[in-house]
Amino acid sequence: MRLTTKALAVAACAVMAGGIAAAGTMQTANAATPSCGKTCIDVFSHDFGTFAQPQFVLDAYKRGQAAGTPLILFRASNSDPAEDFTVADQGTVADFFAAGLVSQQVALHYGCTAPAFPVCAAPQSEDRQAYELEYAPYGADTGLCAGTATTAADGTKLSLQPCGTSSRTVWIDAAEDSPSTISVPFINGSDTNFSHPYVVTYPGGSFPTDQPRPQLYVSSLTGFSNGNGPELGSVSDTQLWAWDTGKLF
Repeated sequence: MRLTTKALAVAACAVMAGGIAAAGTMQTANAATPSCGKTCIDVFSHDFGTFAQPQFVLDAYKRGQAAGTPLILFRASNSDPAEDFTVADQGTVADFFAAGLVSQQVALHYGCTAPAFPVCAAPQSEDRQAYELEYAPYGADTGLCAGTATTAADGTKLSLQPCGTSSRTVWIDAAEDSPSTISVPFINGSDTNFSHPYVVTYPGGSFPTDQPRPQLYVSSLTGFSNGNGPELGSVSDTQLWAWDTGKLF
C-alpha cells in the first residue's frame, strides 16, 4: 500500500490540483532526512512557507513514537527524524467505505460512486482520494499515522494514532474548497459536519516557536471558493496545507 516515488509524485499532484507541477519546485525544495529521502513528504502550512522554502513542517513532538504523541509544526531540518512522514495512497473515499473505514455518510458526501450509491449527494466526478500519513523517522515505518484520538469535532487535537484501524487517521482532500491550486484543506475521515467539515487547522495567532508548542487540531472549515459559500478566497490560511517530497534544501 506504500507509494513508490513515482506514485507519490502523482498522488501529490492529484491532491493539490496539479499545484506542485505548476510550481515547478519539487526538485529544488528537497525535504526530510537523507535516510528517508524521496520516499518521505514534508507537510507544511500555507501560513509558514512555500515549496521553494517550507519554513516549518509537520513534526512529532520531541520525536515521540507512541500513540498520542502531539503533532506540531517545527523548523524544517535535514537532520530531524521527527519530520519524516510517508503517504499511503489507498484509493478513493468510496474504496475506504467498501473497506469499512469511513461511514456511509462520509462516503455519500465525498466518495459517491455508482453503483455503490444509486442516489448521491455529490456527482461521481467528486469521488475524492483518501490518504494516510505515516510517521517514518529515518525512513522506518512506525505503524502510527497522523490522526485524532476521538471522532473529529471542533478543537480535537492531532496526534500519532495507529494506522489503518479507523477513519480517524484517514484524510480527504478538499481541493474544491480551496482558493489556492497548491494548498488545500484536509478533511478528517471521521467527519460528521458536512456543511463545514472538520479540517486540519493551525492555532490562529500562534507561531511554531511559541512555548508550549502549539498543537495542530481540527476545526470547521471557514469558507468555500466554489460558489457554494462565502466569497472566493475566504478559507483561512491556517486551514490550507501542502506537501513536498525529498530531502530539505
